[in-house]
Amino acid sequence: MRDLSKADIAQAMKDIMAGKTQVNVKTGKLRGRAIVRGGVGTATRTIGLLGGILSYAVDLGIIEQNPVHGVRKPKDNVNSRRLSEREYRTLGAILRKATADGQYAMAAQMIRIIALTGCRRSEIINLRREEVDIDGSCLRLTDSKEGASVRPVGLPVLEYFRDGHGDGAEGYVFPGWAEDTPFGSFPNHWSKIFTDTDLADITPHVLRHSFASIANDLGFTEATIAALVGHSRGTVTSRYIHTVDTALVMAADNIAGYIQGLLDGAAFTHTSYALDPESRKASLADFLGKTASDDNKGEQAVI
Repeated sequence: MRDLSKADIAQAMKDIMAGKTQVNVKTGKLRGRAIVRGGVGTATRTIGLLGGILSYAVDLGIIEQNPVHGVRKPKDNVNSRRLSEREYRTLGAILRKATADGQYAMAAQMIRIIALTGCRRSEIINLRREEVDIDGSCLRLTDSKEGASVRPVGLPVLEYFRDGHGDGAEGYVFPGWAEDTPFGSFPNHWSKIFTDTDLADITPHVLRHSFASIANDLGFTEATIAALVGHSRGTVTSRYIHTVDTALVMAADNIAGYIQGLLDGAAFTHTSYALDPESRKASLADFLGKTASDDNKGEQAVI
């Protein structure tokens, strides 16, 4: 470790970028494989991790300085990829085909939920029925990246769960073959669904990033988006919260509804619903009309 130089770090980064470290080997698990591809993103993250380790070594007095400091790393573009509206319509067609195929129907359902919620892949794979709160319009995740987390979700997602896929039971929403296990074939089925399609390059994180991007297009603030997707700076983390902020639920409805429309093939003429006066007037009139109707029914019942 003491002999490492900036030249060594720079050369290692170049080798990883060039794919010289790529490997595909069998692991000790049944049907398990370790697949390392290398590339720019892998190089950036690997050297970043190494820099953290060496900084810790400096703190311990093992080495005097961190050789990673000053080495220019390529920009990692993993977070820049988002789906266009045309690609959302393509995604919808791909998912309908996978669902019709039958073999990949469950994975297709999971992909749709990820697209409509912005959840992480692991959060949907490990989602349990008791974590789905239909009445509260949210997912009450007991173990996310931020720990316990409450995620408001839109109507299209609730309608899926209301059909018997999540509420009022125990176990995994997307179960595996063995008893009380999650659906472990998701990564493999993802690959099967998207191979040789126009979206072969996307990942579950692209769907998460695209959800946030659509939310931004619709005019929602960074704080609102952070709460919806579970970023640590904005997520609703208390498991004791019983009522989710109505503004967050409305935001989730708008975003999920918009994405659902795109997946179903819709071509919208504008993306500024949140600031469109006519849409706001119609929504307010509908809300006030239903409130007045409910009050009248209550008075009639008392009479």
